[in-house]
Amino acid sequence: MKGPMNQRKIAEPLEEECLSYNTNNFSGNGKLEVTYKTAITGLKDIAVAYTPGVSHSMKKILSNREEIFQYTSKGNMIGVLTDGTAVLGWGNIGPEAALPVMEGKAMMFKMLAGVDAFPICVDSTGKEEFIKIAKSISTVFGGYNLEDISAPDCFEIVDRLQSEIDIPIFHDDQHGTATVVLGALNNALHLVGKDIDKVKIVINGAGASGIATGQLLLKAGAKNIVMCDTAGTIFEGRHENMNPYKEQMAKVTNKNKIKGKLMDAACGGDVLLGLSAQGQISPEMVATMNTDSIVFAMANPVPEIMPEQARASGARIVATGRYDFPNQVNNVVGFPGIMRGALDVRAKRITSEMLIAAAEAISSIVKEEELEDDYIVPTPLHPDLYPLVARAVAEAAMKIGIARVQRDPDEIESTVRYITGVIRERFDFFKDILDRPGENKEA
Repeated sequence: MKGPMNQRKIAEPLEEECLSYNTNNFSGNGKLEVTYKTAITGLKDIAVAYTPGVSHSMKKILSNREEIFQYTSKGNMIGVLTDGTAVLGWGNIGPEAALPVMEGKAMMFKMLAGVDAFPICVDSTGKEEFIKIAKSISTVFGGYNLEDISAPDCFEIVDRLQSEIDIPIFHDDQHGTATVVLGALNNALHLVGKDIDKVKIVINGAGASGIATGQLLLKAGAKNIVMCDTAGTIFEGRHENMNPYKEQMAKVTNKNKIKGKLMDAACGGDVLLGLSAQGQISPEMVATMNTDSIVFAMANPVPEIMPEQARASGARIVATGRYDFPNQVNNVVGFPGIMRGALDVRAKRITSEMLIAAAEAISSIVKEEELEDDYIVPTPLHPDLYPLVARAVAEAAMKIGIARVQRDPDEIESTVRYITGVIRERFDFFKDILDRPGENKEA
């Protein structure tokens, strides 16, 4: 084995342990709290932080609205928004039950990349009300991370918000998944000696993650993609179970108009990406794929096919969405650094160029001498991950002209390293844990 080998394997957390984690906190329940960054040591500090001192910041902002990034928390604050209609593994559970997920997401932003994030669970009656609410409170935030919103509404919500407010709108189910999949796939293809523009890629699942992943792979150079949903292969002219977003994909994928089920699409494939549900990929499907096939089975908590089954059926490289198997394709590898980079140059939106840059940075973390079938993607514990992703995203934003400010990429990288180092030291974060999962015995 060429990579780091002494990370502890993490046991499945128990229900009691998880519930206790969210309740036994000195200042109240939940995983988050609101605190302040500057010292309050006396009455003068109160006067500076509040009234009358705030009038000076107010005058700056009144004279130039862009100064809000300089004199308020907006420049490092994002909203984590959901309506609870498509929570991973649970479906439409509503905003209340979705709040623990959003709190956890906000925690990851802070702990991994120093981004302040506030959970907002919107009890809306539909996409129009959600969009209205998000727009009305956007003054506070330098960006939005949208989460767990059902398709196809999520596509229109992202498009509308991105066109109507000038802060980056990042939908993790779309952008995050697509970026990390591309980052892992880059390394997998390198290992098997295949090029993205020459392989046949089959995507099972045509919801937010599946469509966004297909779109980004096309931008990254893929030429031969076949998408499938519950009705089978998607092709131009199909009428069953279609929507405008599937119709758009039908125009640019499945050029040979393969008709049938996933089994028909998988035959002769090089890459099979599962963004669907438990058990959707059979050993027989994998067996019909080309030599040195790649299978990403990313359904959670139970993948489309278990890794040992996929390998026994002929797959060379297998990834899942689970932490207890090698090659975990997890959005947390992407979203903290992507938003960190966007905030650091005050980007106005998220673009495919920024996501491809992030994916390439993720790929680069696993060095050539470490790269192997069971190690194609770094874990969230890698110390280089978020500084390099943030740097890549910021550079891309500046290059295409959507950054409000120009900054030295070296400065961005070093600042992120410093911020994350301080946070980890403060919370004794990742102590005794290195980068690679499942390589040694239980601690």
